[in-house]
Amino acid sequence: MNLQDKKPQEEVEARLTINMDTIKELWSKTYNREGKPDWSHIFKYYHKEIVFQDTIQRIEGIDDFIAMCNRLTKRTKQLQLEIISISQNENVIMFDWVMTMMFKKYPNTPIYGATKLVLSEDGLIKEQRDYYDLWGDIFNNIPRFGRMYRRFLIRKFG
Repeated sequence: MNLQDKKPQEEVEARLTINMDTIKELWSKTYNREGKPDWSHIFKYYHKEIVFQDTIQRIEGIDDFIAMCNRLTKRTKQLQLEIISISQNENVIMFDWVMTMMFKKYPNTPIYGATKLVLSEDGLIKEQRDYYDLWGDIFNNIPRFGRMYRRFLIRKFG
């Protein structure tokens, strides 16, 4: 380990141990408030080489991860997240959620998904994979188009 890998002692001491309870606590402070989401209090729980992946993108590194969170904050008027269930097996935490995005010009859009977090040996989040059907949940709010999309999926993949 070189000197750049060491974190200041105060930062390490100020962190909670990541587990199911801290995930619920930290994520509720991020999303379940009025106004825009705020991730600033959870960035210190992410490993500097975080790998984040979802339906849209793959992000590597804490700087790009923070930039992605800031872009989402800028685009949304408000964002709420409800954790439905959560489980942990050693260094892997899984939870399913309903995220409701409120955009400036479009109707509220609930998106149903799940997140897998993998913790590093030092207890930081080193991998995050979000699973969700972005288009299906968005198309459900467009009259007639949502039904056509579901029929297409059933015909091709059902």
